[in-house]
Amino acid sequence: MTAAYEYLRDHDAVHVWRGRAPDTLAPGDTDLLSEEELAQARRLGEPAATRYASAHAALRRILAHYLGEDPRDLVLGRRPCPRCAHPRHGRPRIDWPHTDLDFNLSRSGPHWLLAVLVGRQVGVDLEDGRDLDVEGASRLVMSPCELAHVDAHEGERERLHAFFRCWTRKEAVVKASGVGIITNLREVDVQPADDGPVLVGHALPTGPDTWLVEDLPVVDGVFAALARQAGTALGPVVLRRYESLDSQGEPTRGVLVP
Repeated sequence: MTAAYEYLRDHDAVHVWRGRAPDTLAPGDTDLLSEEELAQARRLGEPAATRYASAHAALRRILAHYLGEDPRDLVLGRRPCPRCAHPRHGRPRIDWPHTDLDFNLSRSGPHWLLAVLVGRQVGVDLEDGRDLDVEGASRLVMSPCELAHVDAHEGERERLHAFFRCWTRKEAVVKASGVGIITNLREVDVQPADDGPVLVGHALPTGPDTWLVEDLPVVDGVFAALARQAGTALGPVVLRRYESLDSQGEPTRGVLVP
């Protein structure tokens, strides 16, 4: 494995890569994608198709950076759903090469985040802060404590921010567990009054039942949160910006997100 992989393993760290999909695909992006990824892109209208292809090309480059493989050779799949065991809507995984590297990708508009770690389950979510019916949406997905937290904010902007703190934390948890939003989100209380990190219980028939959840910095009006399998000696969260490839064809790295 590479030095980047060994750093994650030895420090029990998480790398969170932030990127923004361009308006046009970079040369060679589509060459990296699988037939399934290309078919998914073709089903989308523009600009969603370009954003999807760009983010997934970046995903492959970054994973290949840790694994020491050609990004075109990676085989990506999914684990069975921990609730219904369906093989098509569980957590994403790397089917080849064999590895305990775990990852999770989230996209919103042109923005994307990718969380990568070793040996634990991880989930990440970001939202672009779009306007919405906060009261109506909150009633559908919030626990009583979360509703009280949102309702305690008087200004419209403050209520929107409180909502997205709850929502991104919840999404990160259910993506980390692999069940997604088919679960009853009102039962996943993410303690938004606490700046965090916070421990959140979310148990399923298989997998962990406790998650360490934390907000990520808001950049360009984008809200984000990270959830990882709880345990002892959890290491640092290192934020990185994906911008380009270096002369060796690896993702630009070592640039901290402000």
